[in-house]
Parts: sequence; structure tokens; C-alpha cells
Amino acid sequence: MPEADLILRGKNVAVEGRGETILRPASIHIRDGVVTEVAGFDAVPDGHSLETVRDESVIMPGLVDSHVHINEPGRTHWEGFVTATRAAAAGGVTTLVDMPLNSIPPTTTQHGFEAKLAAAADHCFVDVGFWGGVVPGNTAELSALRGMGVVGFKCFLIHSGVDEFPNVTEKDLREAMPELCRLNSVLIVHAEVPGPIDAACCATSASASVRYETFLDSRPRAAEDAAVELMIRLSREFGTRIHIVHHSSADALPMLRAAKEAGVKITAETCPHYLYFAAEQIPDGATQFKCCPPIREHENQEQLWSALNDGTIDMVVSDHSPCPPDLKCLDGGDFMKAWGGISSLQFRLPIMWTAASRRGHSLVDLTRWLCSAPAELVGLEKRKGKLAAGCDADIVIWNPTSEFKIEPEIIHHRHRITPYQGEALKGVVQKTFLRGRKIYDGGEFFGEASGELLRQ
Repeated sequence: MPEADLILRGKNVAVEGRGETILRPASIHIRDGVVTEVAGFDAVPDGHSLETVRDESVIMPGLVDSHVHINEPGRTHWEGFVTATRAAAAGGVTTLVDMPLNSIPPTTTQHGFEAKLAAAADHCFVDVGFWGGVVPGNTAELSALRGMGVVGFKCFLIHSGVDEFPNVTEKDLREAMPELCRLNSVLIVHAEVPGPIDAACCATSASASVRYETFLDSRPRAAEDAAVELMIRLSREFGTRIHIVHHSSADALPMLRAAKEAGVKITAETCPHYLYFAAEQIPDGATQFKCCPPIREHENQEQLWSALNDGTIDMVVSDHSPCPPDLKCLDGGDFMKAWGGISSLQFRLPIMWTAASRRGHSLVDLTRWLCSAPAELVGLEKRKGKLAAGCDADIVIWNPTSEFKIEPEIIHHRHRITPYQGEALKGVVQKTFLRGRKIYDGGEFFGEASGELLRQ
């Protein structure tokens, strides 16, 4: 075994053991940015650089966030690589995957991906991968994008919010899905269809549009349910791997569960805001809570937690989707006009720990939802999302008992707009290591932008 450059050890270390994560005292031996050995707590030879964490702190794999909208190039004033990846580092996120839309050009062509790579070069403080996009008419581009290294492809079944990334129809999917199978690529899907939403939407007065209930009624569960049914049917027909993003409708959970049990190649994620907030607590005019699909009722939320517990929902990712303050319509509070997106990239760990620990979930559960499952989705499970020999030494050290309040001055996203402002959370990120190098410690950042652009 080669000698370590650094050894980190603690009494609560989330390590791989016989195919699953366990929490135990351990020492993590690191050389050249890679974990060379996970040994006992006292297995520390003399003369090595050693860092022992406090008894109550946890050593965990760096978080993997497979759903992040960075928006650069073209809309860097919404969020850019520098600000997003610094926020990630402060939140213990060491790997994120950028969505193909909201940047100009989008990542739907070779040219678009080249522009994205050029914008990201030398500006990332954590490792970054990239999704490609499926839009009408770009099937011929998919092979080249996959060859250039995108981890997979995303599509919308409803208007995406930006005209340069149009949604697909079933006809478009039937053209693209055989090619995605040939490329052995996953298709991630914004699963809402227009029909039920068009039927629910009608002209509303200015006074009605500030009510959260008006917005919630405009995005009914039926839109998600029909979309999930469609994707299950097409996945069964073509054998394409499908992943449902930011799932919020509890009514679709039985069909997701049945499809998985029947061997359909389908997985699903949800987001912290669906598990932490409920529609009943959102004030009228509080457009910082707007996202699509919407935050639904408390009874719906409880069913999402049950689905996460039984594996129907596989993971929890941020869907970090920021915008400038004016697009949130904060002054007028118009839910029907405001941009739909929530910023939480920096706070996924404490949000989830605060909510999960109240329900009796463990740190091992958290590691699966926030680290290993997202890494597996994007094909990085041999490098990311776990502490095991041969994996990148991406590590977060955090205290699960410490509490803090989210205030604007601690937020590192480009815009300090979030529905979590003022929330008291458990779980303080103390240190973040990227491939064995400390990049964040106690509120300070270390070193230059050294994140790797992950191209498969």
C-alpha cells in the first residue's frame, strides 16, 4: 500500500462495507487525490499528515448533485460557474452536473457543448459534469454529444420556460429513444404534460395571482401523473433508461412503484423543497417559493417521504434554478408571472438532515440519497459518492448537532433569494475536500478553481 499524503479519521465515518454504506470509526488514507485505504481508527503509521475530527462530527463522501442550473454562458447574470461551484463547496457538494438549458446556447448541439466547456474552463471550484438536451429535431446530434462526454440527456414534456429549449412530444421521443438506447444513455425527463395544465389555467385577476393556491391549482398533479404514465409506457416499449426529475405528485407513486417492481428501467428523484415545505405554509405573494412542479400539500409530502423510504424515489437533488430578483416578481408577488425556480445548492445537506432526522432517518440514508444514488445515475459510481479504495478523495466533514440560521450574508449563490432564508437548520458543514485537497474550511475558501470537467 503506498504511503498516504493525508489521513483523515473520525469516530463517525460513512464508509462502504460489503456493498452498502455503514457508519463506524475509521481512518481514510489519501494519496494523489484518491482514497488508497479505509482502515481502522488507530491504523495511522507514524510520520503521516493526520487530521482527526471531533467525536460528534461526521466524515462523509462529498455530495453529488446531479440537477443544477448554472446558466453560463448567456445568462451568467442568473448564475455562473464561479458562484455556483463556490456555493457547492460551502455546502459539501464536490460534484455537480449542469443542466443543458437556461444557458445560451443550450447544450443541444456540439457547438452548444463547446461553448459550455469554454465557459466552465478554469472557473469551477468543484468537479462538474454536463447533461445534453433532447429537443425536437436534434436526434442527429445525440451521438456526437455523447461522444464529447455528456453524462446523459434531458427533455421537457412541457414548455421549459425558455424558447431556445423547446419541449418534445411523443412523436419526438419515438424518434430519439432508439438512438438513446444505442448510445446506452439515460433520458431524464421534466414530467409534466400540457393538457391538464392548459385545462386548469384561466385568466386570473391581479389579486388572485398573488395567492399561492391559484398557482398550485394551475399545475395539477394530473399533469405529472400523465407524464409519468407516458414515460413508463415508452421505457417499456423501447427499453430506454428513464429518470423522472423533481418529482412532486404523490398520485403517481403507485405506478412508479409498480413499474420498478416489474423491471422497467425507471428511476426518480425529488428535491428538498418538496420534503421540507408544504403548500399550507406558503404565504400569498411569497414568490420565492415558486417552482415547477409546485410544492404541494402536507399529505402529499408525507407520501413522498414514504416513497423515499421504500426506494420508489431514489435520491434527493437540489434542482438549483436561480434567476435575478426582478424575474421573481418579489415586489408584486405575482405567482403567475414569476420565474419558477428555487436556489438551494449550498444547503441541501442541512435541509435534508433537519427534515430527515425528525422522521428517524439515519446518516446512512442521507449518504445514499445525497451521494451514492446521484453518482450512480450519471455513471460516476466508481469515482464519486462513496468512501472506498480507488474512489476520489471527495469528502465533507460536518457536525450534525450544530445549528445555524440561513441569512443572506452566508449565501454564496449569485443571488441571495431563497425560501429558506430565516430557517434554522441542523448540520453545519465544517470542511470540504476535493480529491484530497481542502477547498473550504470554516467559512473560508482555499486555493484556485481546480474543479475537473467530467467528460465521460
